Amino acid sequence: MMEETLPPDSAGAWGVSASTSLEAYRALRADRSRWLPIALDIARSHGLDVGAPQVFVTGTNLVVGLCDGLILKIFPPLLHAQFISERGSLTQLAGRLQVPIPEIVAEGARDGWPYLVITRLAGTLGSEVWPSLPEDQKERLLRRIGETIAAVQRAPLGPLAAIEPRWDEFMRAQMQGCRARHQRLGLAPKFLGGLDDLLRDAARLIPMDAPPVILTGEYIPENFLLACDDGQWSLAGLFDFGDVRAGWRDYDLLGPGAFMAAGRPGRVRSLLEGFGYAKPDYALKRRLMALMLLHHASDLNSHICIEGWQDKAHDLVELQELIWAE
Repeated sequence: MMEETLPPDSAGAWGVSASTSLEAYRALRADRSRWLPIALDIARSHGLDVGAPQVFVTGTNLVVGLCDGLILKIFPPLLHAQFISERGSLTQLAGRLQVPIPEIVAEGARDGWPYLVITRLAGTLGSEVWPSLPEDQKERLLRRIGETIAAVQRAPLGPLAAIEPRWDEFMRAQMQGCRARHQRLGLAPKFLGGLDDLLRDAARLIPMDAPPVILTGEYIPENFLLACDDGQWSLAGLFDFGDVRAGWRDYDLLGPGAFMAAGRPGRVRSLLEGFGYAKPDYALKRRLMALMLLHHASDLNSHICIEGWQDKAHDLVELQELIWAE
């Protein structure tokens, strides 16, 4: 296994600017002719078949599908933390879940750019199927997702415990920048008006020093696979662990709560019961509302999938009741 400390970066085939500048890296990523030959050379160095490569155009890192059901994922030095999260998560969760996750086949680094070769999961991307599913199947899948989140959180942290920033530091920084963030993103004044009260509650309701668990932060349809058997859809795989952190368990309810439960009582109940919560009380709803505003990718205008929610709630208290409807 390779060391987690990368060798000093050199220009190599990637170029110095792509190793040190996010803008330059994005330009590199957009031009596959500049990086795909390097990726294929890496694959050949492991004796892998590169006859029919498939470049994945979404996501953050450089990702190529290879033959024999394998994927090569290359991380720029700027996103070394994502490599540590992905590698650590796949290692810690291996053999601990009923839902398939990728397995690490090989790893290494090229000119300071770490990479993983992982197995490719079978199934249909959740985002392609979820909108058209019948309501009863959505509720059943949300219960399964809640169970899966709980199973992930039972796994030992191992090296993931060292991921920075630590939970208390992360939360305090998010609280300090919360108002500015949501003003910039155009959150309506009626919701901004209750933000100070919510943040005061958050400091009391969100545990800062409780035993941390593995958090992916992104249990969303784009990050899981579904499979259909005789008209019944089931959870067939989870992937993309690059944003994992360690912290308070409720944080991982926000993705499925915002993108999938959509304020439907049956869906909300299924998700929470699968996770291990009974009927949500005011304190839980308040904590989840605060965490939704403090999430690292929080943008309520884009992420709450309840039609007309801005008109259905007059303040943050009504909004938490709308999102986490009973």
